[in-house]
Amino acid sequence: MTLPNGPKTLPFIQLIQWIADPLTYMDKCAKEYGDIFTTQWGDMEPFVMVSHPEAVQFMLNSSALEAPGSMNSILKPLLGEQSMIILSGMRHKRERQLLMPPFHGERMRNYGQQICDIALDVASKWSVEKPFFARSAMQEVTMRVILQAVFGLDDGPRLQQIRPLLASILDMTGSPLRSSMLFFNWMQQDWGPWSPWGRMKQRQRQINELIYAEIAERRDKPDANRTDILSLMMAARDENGQPMTDEELRDELMTLLFAGHETTATALAWAFYWIHSLPSVRHKLLQELDSLGENPDPMDIFRLPYLSAVCQETLRIYPVGMLTFPRVVKSPVELMGYQLEPGTVLVGSIYLTHRREDLYPEPLQFKPERFLERQFSPYEYVPFGGGSRRCIGMALAQLEMKLVLAQILRNFDLVLAQNQPVQPKRRGVTLGPAGGVPMVMTGPRQRQQMPEPVVSGV
Repeated sequence: MTLPNGPKTLPFIQLIQWIADPLTYMDKCAKEYGDIFTTQWGDMEPFVMVSHPEAVQFMLNSSALEAPGSMNSILKPLLGEQSMIILSGMRHKRERQLLMPPFHGERMRNYGQQICDIALDVASKWSVEKPFFARSAMQEVTMRVILQAVFGLDDGPRLQQIRPLLASILDMTGSPLRSSMLFFNWMQQDWGPWSPWGRMKQRQRQINELIYAEIAERRDKPDANRTDILSLMMAARDENGQPMTDEELRDELMTLLFAGHETTATALAWAFYWIHSLPSVRHKLLQELDSLGENPDPMDIFRLPYLSAVCQETLRIYPVGMLTFPRVVKSPVELMGYQLEPGTVLVGSIYLTHRREDLYPEPLQFKPERFLERQFSPYEYVPFGGGSRRCIGMALAQLEMKLVLAQILRNFDLVLAQNQPVQPKRRGVTLGPAGGVPMVMTGPRQRQQMPEPVVSGV
């Protein structure tokens, strides 16, 4: 077997490049080696990275490949042994089936007004002309959505305890340097609260106590009227009539927190940056939002075409998750002219696929219109991954992005605090805006009366 060409740099150096500046690393590889190349990071096995839509489609759908959770073990310290992301085979399938119902499209209606209320409440506390960071503000919004819609925690003592603990643990991988903890085993040593890993483990233990106490209380006093995702997860049964264990519930809650809080806050911060960098985008979006009149139904907001296109373009230009989850070849296959033997690891580069000029002309330009002019396939546009590992919270993330943007833009006038381009930076295993997007609220917004709609969908 001959693997595709790739960088000849020492694997340790490639790992450092990947941690410190992943986009430059991928751009250089794609420029030199094209749509398929082999990389090796540190002592990990070499793997093949692809970005051509046909290769991505094959990778995500072929029965000759599998998606073992063991390949995602970098996330185990954060999520736990029972997280759906870490599980494989039938156990992964069971967990996914148990978790799917709360994230069904119809269920999302229950959370729409909740999201709108939280967004308005957070924004109403901003001071006029006082700078704030969009990313931090959006973290507060998405944290509250997770804690209320997912965990089902009301404003009581347990919520007050768990919120700062969760925020601090999420921030512990908030820079390339701090993210290194996830990539180097020797840094994962608990030397007490003075060591970074020790601090993280201590906070995890405190979070676990609070989560297990909440689960025990719900088991003692079940309430059939609750619609939060934890209650629905606790009520779910597999085909053998078995519920999820406390440990499974805890690990899936942490998975939803990491996958749903951090990523959505980052995407929203990017969206605020792009909207306020480009006056024409902001103008079109506000016209469309104003066309709904006073107090629109959240699902009417969700269906707005230009708002949808803005969110799609935000997730295209700097996808929060840069790569798909890995796939492993089970039986010999041919891919893009290469014979790949069993054991070969494949990864799709979401970032490189989204930057292809043949799909997205002028890929470095933020142009929401491209999503109104053309329908992209699930292999040309893959911000949530695909196949058996597609993000289970995709519907909630899309709903949250649209409603938060709509509520804040309809009611407040914002400007960027700095007139300079924002660069992407690694945050843990995701990609966020360096500097957090400083902004200023200039005052409440006076909405226009019944403007003519300017955008139609396809």
